[in-house]
Amino acid sequence: MAYVIGDNCVACGTCQSVCPVEAISEGDIYHIDPDTCISCGSCASVCPSDAITEG
Repeated sequence: MAYVIGDNCVACGTCQSVCPVEAISEGDIYHIDPDTCISCGSCASVCPSDAITEG
């Protein structure tokens, strides 16, 4: 199951830099493309605001 980014995202970009498949795009809050995400959890493990959860 793909990971999702919640409203408590602070748009720091940390998750985007660790995603091995470049599934995360920038915006007011970041977004994970569920079709590209491989559910590795790299993004969730580095998120400083705990905004990323398995969706």
